[in-house]
Amino acid sequence: MEGILHLAEIAIRPAVILFMAGNLLAIGLETDGRAALAPLRDLRFLLIVMVVDWLFAPALAFAIVRVVPMAEPYAVGLLLVSLAPAAPFLPMMVRRAGGDLSYTAAFMLVAALGTVLMMPLGVPVVVPGLSVEAWTVARPLLVLLILPMGAGMALRAVHRPIAQKLLAVVRPIAGAATVVLLLAIAIRHGQGFFGAIGSFAIAGQLLYAIGLIAGGYLLAIRLPPARRSVVCLGACTRNLGAALAPLLVADPDPRTTVMVALGVPLTLAATWLASGWLGKVPAEVSSKAPS
Repeated sequence: MEGILHLAEIAIRPAVILFMAGNLLAIGLETDGRAALAPLRDLRFLLIVMVVDWLFAPALAFAIVRVVPMAEPYAVGLLLVSLAPAAPFLPMMVRRAGGDLSYTAAFMLVAALGTVLMMPLGVPVVVPGLSVEAWTVARPLLVLLILPMGAGMALRAVHRPIAQKLLAVVRPIAGAATVVLLLAIAIRHGQGFFGAIGSFAIAGQLLYAIGLIAGGYLLAIRLPPARRSVVCLGACTRNLGAALAPLLVADPDPRTTVMVALGVPLTLAATWLASGWLGKVPAEVSSKAPS
């Protein structure tokens, strides 16, 4: 058993790298650079994204940890998760919902830059006495998010046929990395997950995921359906790497790490269900929401 746990622990780091970089490279390879920059001129979209990411998401987490009687280490984990929007699997969910991938790229860019700015400010509030340098957060975001996505867009702009061939290779690798990561996390933190049963930690995470989906949908209700899906799903997905970054320079309670890790399978499941529903909703509600 110890050998399996050790292998799972070893597998998590390369799986996270392939999971994050692979998914972002894929969206870069299938996204036109000009199309991805165009949403940055959509002021309504940008304002909604910033409200969802940096006002609604943290406020919801603070409300949940006040109402749900979970232990403080679990509460700290949820608050850290609230400061890290936009998981690398967001493009996969948006594609499933029939959303706008160009706006997805813009959402992730805004979320990544916002995390670099807000995480160092938010961590001392969430965990008194703990601080984190901006570069500690910025480095993994630049290397695993912005760089792969930018490289994919650049290659597509220079030679689209090669980008299409590379995309056919990158997508299955990213998909396999996602499966490996989920299995490794389940094995490595399985005992912690079972320990969280009855602690209200799982209930808190589920309530947070559902609240983010509902809140993101309502805040973006006046956007066109394809963009509303981006905001709704982007609100729920959480960046595990960014949420864990502050804990790498501290000696956290193991339950805090478990709470962050719990966010991976729970938000993945929640956004998978939401993306399937959103894929059926646009035709019904588009007439009610002006573009």
